[in-house]
Amino acid sequence: MSNFQRQLLVFGRVLRSLGLDTHAGRMLDATEALLCVDIRRRNDVYHTLRALLVHRHEDLATFDRAFEAFWKAGQQPVSETERGESTADAQAGDRTAADAERVVRIDPPPASDASQTGAERTWSNTETLSGKDFSTFTPDEIALGRAALDRLVWRPGLRRTRRWTRGVGPRVDLKGVLARSLRTGGDPVTLPRLLRRTKPRPLVLLCDVSGSMERYSRMLVHFVHAISRRHPRVEAFLFSTRLTRITRQLRSGRLDDAVTAVARAVPDWSGGTRIGSALRELHQLWSRRVLRGSSIVLIVSDGWDRGDPAELRDEMARLNRSCRRVVWLNPLIGTPDYAPLTRGLQAALPFVDDFLPARNLGNLADLAIHLNALDH
Repeated sequence: MSNFQRQLLVFGRVLRSLGLDTHAGRMLDATEALLCVDIRRRNDVYHTLRALLVHRHEDLATFDRAFEAFWKAGQQPVSETERGESTADAQAGDRTAADAERVVRIDPPPASDASQTGAERTWSNTETLSGKDFSTFTPDEIALGRAALDRLVWRPGLRRTRRWTRGVGPRVDLKGVLARSLRTGGDPVTLPRLLRRTKPRPLVLLCDVSGSMERYSRMLVHFVHAISRRHPRVEAFLFSTRLTRITRQLRSGRLDDAVTAVARAVPDWSGGTRIGSALRELHQLWSRRVLRGSSIVLIVSDGWDRGDPAELRDEMARLNRSCRRVVWLNPLIGTPDYAPLTRGLQAALPFVDDFLPARNLGNLADLAIHLNALDH
């Protein structure tokens, strides 16, 4: 067992002792999720563990305190002999773990205290931006945000096709049996097997670029471009009063070229919002091409709709039947006193599987972890 794994086990034990519900199943989920991120990046590990282990807002401060000690303990230098599974290795890991557990139980200093730790003072710029609202980003912060989005991993599962391929599966490969039996005089000695071929699950992104979303539109287009680069099967659309497919424009390797091409392709940028009519256009023109039963649909919108709520309800019901999962991302979730009370959202939410925030980098990191952990 590696030193990092020992720290993770102790981290779960410490969280339980501090009142968080971190049973063995959740720790197993966290261990598997960490395989999808770069564990050398503090920000990636933090958001992965927070998304899976924290389920109450009041536990965030406790988790942050525990994670700080966990991360510092995991950064202790490893000796040259710490490579195997010897008793000395285990004792060294246990000592570091015990240090982490003791540090967690020390009350943190106030924010204004001059004794603030060096780790807190040296957080990276990206770490600081993780909780900042996209609408307040400066041009320099947008550039940092773009780099952070490029590091996210999008693996929303695999779907089984109707085709079969060689492997350890439930079906016997009769053609393979006959071919191999020719080598042994017609006697079948081995029984080669077949398994279902798999493909990445498709993603369909529908991003609102109406006037009410103007503060968030630029970063969300960067978000759509980042997913398109990291996931092999993405169809992307922007909508305001009408729907525009931008999949081809996003294929440009350079983000600036892609954004310029998208801006030229969308005639109603910062216009009104008619979500129902945009979905109807999606169903009429693109459903056979992009909406399959295995697709995951991401709708990014604040829900301020000027169209007919009945139309939106009908189109959302049809969309829900046409895909595997509907995820609605709203940049207003988490703002003071927000509640989804608009007529459009009230009509749409019964057909939404996940209603999640999308107002900062931390939200999008949590989204990546959520999609990667979906039942495949």
